[in-house]
Amino acid sequence: MRIAVAGATGNIGARTAAALEQAAHEVVRISRSLGVDLITGDNLDAALTGVDVVVDATSHEAADRDDAVAYFGTATRNLLDAEERAGVRHHVLLSIVGIDRVEGNAHYAGKREQERLVTQSPVPWTIVPFTQFQDFAATVTGWTEQDGIAPIPPLLIQPIAPADVAGILAEIATGTPQGRYRDVAGPEPQDLVDMARRTNDARRHTVKLVPTWSSILGPEMAGNVLMPGEGARIAPTTFDEWLTGARR
Repeated sequence: MRIAVAGATGNIGARTAAALEQAAHEVVRISRSLGVDLITGDNLDAALTGVDVVVDATSHEAADRDDAVAYFGTATRNLLDAEERAGVRHHVLLSIVGIDRVEGNAHYAGKREQERLVTQSPVPWTIVPFTQFQDFAATVTGWTEQDGIAPIPPLLIQPIAPADVAGILAEIATGTPQGRYRDVAGPEPQDLVDMARRTNDARRHTVKLVPTWSSILGPEMAGNVLMPGEGARIAPTTFDEWLTGARR
């Protein structure tokens, strides 16, 4: 199959493209750095010529709600419109568990807009909601660390390995459209503060962690809000196994 991966230079997109190529599919990588711009639409029609399936693994960091909604809205409209013109038969969207339960987060607002557009598109679709990734604690401390101190929220999550995310996206992309897929999570609940401590220890990075809520990751995310629902698909890689790889 000829499969396009949007966001192909990112954390999940690059892994998904590699997984698809390993399974002998022809992969078209879509990224601004590779000359295909989802916001302007530049070179998008040419990139989707002959494409059977599109996997959307794009992401966008925005602290402002309007900016996030505008970015995801524009990029998704342009991508879906180009897919319709090209006759793409399946659109697979990487999404996040719990975005419908959190109002204040700008990124989640953008993802909800993305999902809304996908569900209204004539292109057959599958939306796959994943829990946070196992490198999420390191990502958060990277956002917040200053002068050796990193505030971090005491979130309860059930993280999934990025490689497992990519493998599942590749699997779903080669199947038939399924509408809204069940939640997908890693095998074990984890405390984000403990994850950050263990990740930093594994990477020999010294930082003082200060558990606290923030405007980006606030108390509306506390409790089971970010946990998978009943009947979730459980990916195999544990946090300990992922951490062993992170040490290398």
